[in-house]
Amino acid sequence: MTASRTRSAAAAASVHEHGWVTESVHATSAGRVRYVRCAGCDAWRVDADAAAAIPPTAVSRVIA
Repeated sequence: MTASRTRSAAAAASVHEHGWVTESVHATSAGRVRYVRCAGCDAWRVDADAAAAIPPTAVSRVIA
């Protein structure tokens, strides 16, 4: 993949508000790890759920 193609994909991923859809969830000793995908641009992100009452926190950057 060329650098210009990578930059274009990253730029495209940042031009809209992502609509994250959970693809899978895995239990860990500190809570849960959630793999999410944007329904609009297919970008991926990893979220951590520390507790059920706290909203998920992104632990990775968007990967387009």
